[in-house]
Parts: sequence; C-alpha cells; structure tokens
Amino acid sequence: MQRRAGSPLLVAVGIVAVGLLAGCSSGGATTPSATTTETVTATPTSAPTPSSAASGSASSPSASGGSSGGSSGGSSGGSSGAGSSACATSSLAGSIEAGSGGAAGSTYVHLVLRNTGSSTCTLQGWPGVSFVGDTNGTQIGNAATLDRAAPHPTVTLASGQEAVAPLKVTNSENYPGSTCDPTSPDGFRVYPPGSKESLFVPYTAFAACRSEDVTELDVQAFVPAGQAAD
Repeated sequence: MQRRAGSPLLVAVGIVAVGLLAGCSSGGATTPSATTTETVTATPTSAPTPSSAASGSASSPSASGGSSGGSSGGSSGGSSGAGSSACATSSLAGSIEAGSGGAAGSTYVHLVLRNTGSSTCTLQGWPGVSFVGDTNGTQIGNAATLDRAAPHPTVTLASGQEAVAPLKVTNSENYPGSTCDPTSPDGFRVYPPGSKESLFVPYTAFAACRSEDVTELDVQAFVPAGQAAD
C-alpha cells in the first residue's frame, strides 16, 4: 500500500514550532546592564561666621563677666576684611594710650592692638577686658560692659598696623571704700573679639575695685587707629 506524502500545511506548522522552541532555549530575553553609581562629593557651603558685632566677645568668658587677650605711630587699617582671616591672639600686641580724658568721674583710654604677624588679618567687634592682679593674672572685679552703641566696623590690619578700642574707666573714688574694696592692679587681660585666648596689657595707673557690686570698665568696639571717638 502506497503512503501518502505529508500535508504541506502540517510541514509548515512544524517548522515554525521548531523555530520558536529554538528561540526560547537560546535565552532570547535581554539582560539589563548594571547602572554605574557615581559618587559625588558636595562642596560644603561655608556657614557665615557669627559677627563680632552681634556677639561682642561672647565666645570669651569676659563678655559674660568671667575671666576672659603699640604705639600711635602705626597706620590705620581699612574697613574691609574681604579675603583676610581674624587676627590670632598670638600675632597681636597690646598697649594702653591716652584717650580723650573722659568726663567727670571717669577716664577714657585707648586699648590698642597691633598686628605683629606677617599676614594681613582683621578685627571686628568688642574685646573682653578685665583688671588682673596678684602678679598671677587673677581677675579683679567685673569684666567690662560692652558699649553696643559704638561703631563696630571690620578693621583690616596689615603687618604693623593698629586698631583701637576706647575704654572708659570709672574712678574707684566714686564708690565708698567698703563698696569698691580698691586695690592696685597689674594691668588688663584682653580677649580679642571672638577669641578664647587672651593677652596681658600691663597698666597700673588705675585702682581696681575688687567688689563685684560695681563695674568700672566699659569698652567700645575696635576702630582703625586715628578714628576713635570718645
């Protein structure tokens, strides 16, 4: 008996099926490529430095009453501190110069800080100031109050230049002896604005009240030499 040749339609269907099976077995699905992770370090934004005009010498203990630190020939600094850092206490030298003389019952002197470093730096705001004595830096009485009404520019000091802070000293004789408890100081402890390091400025012309019932000292902010108004 003679066999019939296979149906052309069945042959075609078989070929298509075989092709589909071959495609499945060859892994035709596309494998996603891994994403490359790029690590980016953000440039930190510099936080604004608290203005010494706002804080005075708040970072120094003297500003809150705790132990808080030249010559007229130095030229005055400018009023712009762009690009310059705050003066380090180690690169400053202090002195006391005559002021306007003051009113009845008080005396004005000028607290002078001179830049002894080789780099330009800035001072801005109020210093912490207190009497010290006993030859060992012991604070005498209260630290100076801060005259917030005074001008407080940023003073730029090149090497050798000076800044001045007018300092009012109330005469100890204004107070009863029992209230003041006067003594002879060795000088002043001075904290530059915003600094936690102090310097010693010798000066013995005043009597200091040991009692904390009175406050003899009141200081203005630093201004360029020659521009102090007291």
